[in-house]
Amino acid sequence: MIESSYSDTQLRERIDAALKAYSHRVGRPRSLVEAMDYALLGPGKRIRPLISLRCALACGGSVDTALPAACAIEMVHAFSLVHDDLPALDNDDLRRGRPTLHRAFPESLAILAGDALLSQAIEVALQCPNNPAIVAAELLRGTLSMIDGQVLDTIPDSSNDPIGSEAHVQQVHELKTGALIVAAARMGALAANAHARDLEILTEWSRSIGLMFQLVDDWIDATQSASEAGKTTGKDAHAQKHTWVTVTGVDATARRVQTLALESTALLDSLGPLGESLQGMTRELASRTR
Repeated sequence: MIESSYSDTQLRERIDAALKAYSHRVGRPRSLVEAMDYALLGPGKRIRPLISLRCALACGGSVDTALPAACAIEMVHAFSLVHDDLPALDNDDLRRGRPTLHRAFPESLAILAGDALLSQAIEVALQCPNNPAIVAAELLRGTLSMIDGQVLDTIPDSSNDPIGSEAHVQQVHELKTGALIVAAARMGALAANAHARDLEILTEWSRSIGLMFQLVDDWIDATQSASEAGKTTGKDAHAQKHTWVTVTGVDATARRVQTLALESTALLDSLGPLGESLQGMTRELASRTR
């Protein structure tokens, strides 16, 4: 099979198989492995690892060489959700239609499982055949930026823009959501030995779609019920959060999404045929309803 002809379904199958293989390591306490598996292998869109693989393919790389990067970014994403759900932060009972990890397992084990997923992510990133140290550094940079965003979204800080302002919401979105998407793209490109020009294009593209992705989430939360959106929270809880919709309105958010989608796809034109799958992904992410 030509590498660039993989469908998203086929790539998700490769990602899930690799995640399961990394999960089954001997020597760990059984309870820890079960908790990590619950967080990592449950239902999910696998958007970030898909971005890693698609960016690697767009740079002429292969799925095999980029799989460690893809799995590492998904492990960090899983870690972030586990800790985000904890009582000290969002205190959520459900995640993707199932009890959150700290409800399904003891809270102490959920914290440790999140820690272990982050640690394993670094180990896996370092298994990339190409540029392992640089790929791992990108992972850590994205993780730290994501945590910065979580802090700004949770704890008032007089040194930053006022909470609820347009500048503050955009900064939180670019860090809390966008940073891992940027890391996913750059890690995939670096795992494929991308040329500097292609890496720059994919970095700008991922910054754009990172913000776009969260704006779509804001729009979904504001316009759909929880059952319509396939989430545990929907428009009934939306008013309690500072989002792009609460700052600019539903229609303005939809317009900004379309603008970002057009800008993002235009950035990919210079990649030629190899960038077509990323253009399709951009359009799909912009038009999703859940």
